[in-house]
Amino acid sequence: MKKLETERVALYCGDCLCEMEAIQDGVADMVLTDPPYSSGGLFAGDRKASTRKKYTDADFSGAARFQNFSGDNMDQRSFTEFMRRVFMAARMKSKPGAVLAVFIDWRNLPAITDAIQSAGWVWRGLVVWDKGTARNIPGRFRSDCEYIVWGTNGDKPVDWQAGGSAMPGCYHIGSVPNQKKNHLTEKPVELLEKILAICPEGGTVLDCFMGSGSTGVACITTGRRFIGIELDKGYFETATRRITEEAAQYTLFDAGGGTNNHHLVGHDAQPGA
Repeated sequence: MKKLETERVALYCGDCLCEMEAIQDGVADMVLTDPPYSSGGLFAGDRKASTRKKYTDADFSGAARFQNFSGDNMDQRSFTEFMRRVFMAARMKSKPGAVLAVFIDWRNLPAITDAIQSAGWVWRGLVVWDKGTARNIPGRFRSDCEYIVWGTNGDKPVDWQAGGSAMPGCYHIGSVPNQKKNHLTEKPVELLEKILAICPEGGTVLDCFMGSGSTGVACITTGRRFIGIELDKGYFETATRRITEEAAQYTLFDAGGGTNNHHLVGHDAQPGA
């Protein structure tokens, strides 16, 4: 599938389970990803609705400009099994002690925690993202938080002598306004930058569901290497544009867009079309 490879960034357009086969084992210091939530209602008809309908308010006139995205209509058992397979493959690409951080909402929170543990990661807990906004449904509690489920690839010893402090367990950062979004479920770059603080500077971050590339942008701004995979061609092009533009400001791309990237991808990987 289509690729972009540079010294600091490798982007793939295709199914993440297939594209991860080209990535070198044991390369990622962190897996930070935001999969399709496969949520949207109690019944099959609700889940099968278009992502535009599920993730925008009925009175938002700009919804038509967003491309629908794939993989958001699985039932919970199918979603759990699919994510287990993704997390198993991602663990193979990760270093011992690497961190996994996965966005999810309340509906499939149990599915994600099950999938992480079934795939061999050590589940470490939850981080709350208080996004400050939610649909106003009278007589119900507001669903104005999403969650980041995190774990590690095996043990992660604590260096008590190093000092410092723990990272926050809750972040109060507003959602990206609809008028500024590149993707229906886009996460704020500011939030992603803060989550990336758990990854060593200069480390490599893998995102199996890249979307419009916000995690890649945050990696550029914080000095991390990035491997991103996106199934939908339209969003892949958007992510490529955003990451390329951000990287140009930080002079991370070489002038020719070269492919000297053996530390990120397998030696049998071919330059993209």
